Amino acid sequence: MQAGGHAAAVQRDGQTVHGATACCAIVELRQYTLYPGKRDSLIWLFEEKFIESQQDVGIEVVAQFHDINDANRFVWIRGFDGMEARLKALTDFYYGPVWQAHRNQANPMLYDNDNVLLLHPATVGSGFVVDAGKRPARGDRPARDTFVVGTIYYFEHQVSEAFVAQFEHELKPLFENGGARVLASYVSEKGKNTFERLPVREQDNVFVWFASFTDRQAYERYIDALAHDERWSGELFAKLNKMLHKPPETLMLQPTARSLVGH
Repeated sequence: MQAGGHAAAVQRDGQTVHGATACCAIVELRQYTLYPGKRDSLIWLFEEKFIESQQDVGIEVVAQFHDINDANRFVWIRGFDGMEARLKALTDFYYGPVWQAHRNQANPMLYDNDNVLLLHPATVGSGFVVDAGKRPARGDRPARDTFVVGTIYYFEHQVSEAFVAQFEHELKPLFENGGARVLASYVSEKGKNTFERLPVREQDNVFVWFASFTDRQAYERYIDALAHDERWSGELFAKLNKMLHKPPETLMLQPTARSLVGH
């Protein structure tokens, strides 16, 4: 059983996705800064040793990405059934044989692994829909032209239900009309960090959404379409940014070989 749900037919964008899992009650968005020249080595080790070994203890390894704008950045997402399940799964993994055998290989590549947002789906069903059965095998190198963009909105206080509704009913349709395929949306999980050995950014209040595009050119066309949309340029852009505590953060991401998101 995969973490975060049951393998079944899942509805997404009006279509039934057979064998998919709606993931997850809790996710971590992890952004690692690596020492120069170490990203490919870390990703190889991760995809050889740390996917199945996390899945085996109940962690859903959802996505892994190269950060296109930072050659030293590795971004990945994992999910859990809940906060108590997270405690057990992380305890089992980090004190288990696979991490213990390879941590001395992984840790020297990491300059900073504390940039972590703890999140839960913004609405029922707004998490990633993934099918673990479609993950490429170890050693496979499928072509990955898909371009994924993560957007982080920062708020001074906890994200309101009103903003979540505004995103779902006003912003998301606008973005999708411009060419984005919205994959998932999340808000900060404000429950206590149940695995204190790994810090998270507990003070941040964020709304995070992910969208995919067939390639970088499709993303550029989307940006151009928004610029020519009268509602976005004339009203909604200003309305959104006035709500925010600081400017949005944009993650421009290329899926790695074994990522479930972006295949």
